[in-house]
Amino acid sequence: MKEFDGNKSNREYCNPVQRGFFPDPSVIRVGEDYYMVNSSFQYFPAIPISHSKDMVHWHIIGHAVVNTEYLPMEDIKDSHGIWAPDISYVDGTFYIFATLRLNGDGGRGNNVLRRQLMVTSKTPEGPYSKPVWLEADAIDPSHFVDEDGKHYMVIASAATVYEISSDCTKLISGPKVAWPGTGERCPEGPHIMKKDGWYYAIVAEGGTGYGHGINVARSKNLYGPYEECPYNPVIRQKDPKASLQRTGHGKLVQTQNGDWWIYYLLGRPNEGKFTTVGRESGLDPVTWTDDGWFIVNEGKGPSLVQKAPMLPECIYERNTMDDFDKETLNLEWEFVRLPDNGSWSLTERPGYFRIWTRDGQLHEIKAKNTLLRREQELSYKAETKLEFYPERNGEQAGLTCYYSTATYVRFSLCYEEGRKLQLVINRNHGEELMAEVKDIKEAPVYLKVEVDKLTRSFYYSYDGIAWEKAGVLTDCIYLCDEGVPDDPKRHTGTLVGIYANNGGCGSRRPADFDYFKYED
Repeated sequence: MKEFDGNKSNREYCNPVQRGFFPDPSVIRVGEDYYMVNSSFQYFPAIPISHSKDMVHWHIIGHAVVNTEYLPMEDIKDSHGIWAPDISYVDGTFYIFATLRLNGDGGRGNNVLRRQLMVTSKTPEGPYSKPVWLEADAIDPSHFVDEDGKHYMVIASAATVYEISSDCTKLISGPKVAWPGTGERCPEGPHIMKKDGWYYAIVAEGGTGYGHGINVARSKNLYGPYEECPYNPVIRQKDPKASLQRTGHGKLVQTQNGDWWIYYLLGRPNEGKFTTVGRESGLDPVTWTDDGWFIVNEGKGPSLVQKAPMLPECIYERNTMDDFDKETLNLEWEFVRLPDNGSWSLTERPGYFRIWTRDGQLHEIKAKNTLLRREQELSYKAETKLEFYPERNGEQAGLTCYYSTATYVRFSLCYEEGRKLQLVINRNHGEELMAEVKDIKEAPVYLKVEVDKLTRSFYYSYDGIAWEKAGVLTDCIYLCDEGVPDDPKRHTGTLVGIYANNGGCGSRRPADFDYFKYED
């Protein structure tokens, strides 16, 4: 961590400030520290918790749910799971609320569509308590505590309110719609805050894609009636050619200096309307008008470059290299769904991440052995060193650029009537072999991907110095939310990492990864 005092007013930053698949930001300040939580969907551990001192530079410090027994996600569908968490701090306790989107279709009984979880901790990084379940069939809960000490859960549609117990473990009354929104579609991501005697309802509307925005209303009473802000939408990208799109779902925070800012989600299109890295988190200044409303970035829409908050700059060292020398993974890693603790190890072969092949291929929900980190830029490089000696058809291990079970790329050392490398894609129409390298040596092999926007080039080496090109993929629009219209629920982003499975042959064989390096 590096801190600089300097002339803080002249510093600038670029949006997004939390880059890569970090959607639906909720941020609080506790003293001089800022904490953010984001949606994690089908990935585990769930709900990344990030920390900042200057509001611009962030690093992950923990997760809200790290015990696989606490979260029923072993068979959760793509883009289901944890939606839109909210973090709050009350009387020395951190609270995190979130929606668990299940596989149901909305029927009751054993076919519940959505539940709300709540966890607490005395420290921001955790460990957090076992989740308490609040049975409200909606999305995007947030926590509001009024001046009289009463606690409320604010949830979609628009700003719907439940009164909850002081320990946040029980619903007392509700739901009651406080503000129904402006009438735009998909009113969600609600927050209620109180300032100068006014309750402000802040709601995302317009859908989470292009045209997303934030609308505001206020009232002297929690349950209304609310009057709409004359400056609505307070943020929305109106320029279809701008480099930041899909801006909405935000929450205000006040600095220790009294300044106001808003964090919100956004997307960076990649050579067209393809947000390959997913929805991210942006930051813009807020000013209050004389008539008691707030506007974002002087009403100019989201800013690409902005003057930094008047806080000492604090930059954290990034986790771009994991040599697997520790007994725990670094906090950038995510498993797809719940990992099987019997199929991976950091201690069986010290200095290596060992994955045992098992049933469940990348296109199947039951796959357990996929370990990923977020792509954070539109262009980057990633590489690993693999020791794997497959002997049965189907056995495979290697690199993957992964969006979902429906869409991914795998660059695999495998056995298919011999030891070979395969470059395979899935664009929601089953696996397609794009390139193959036969007669791979019985030796460790290095694997590398170089990403240049929508083009992905794959290389292999026996010494990590001399690299041979295995194949190039162009126009990889299937690795994003928008590029696969026949797969309707796509809310995440592309991640990169390592995996192993047996291709259906039933074997259990170790694949040892010596390191994983990411550079952007």
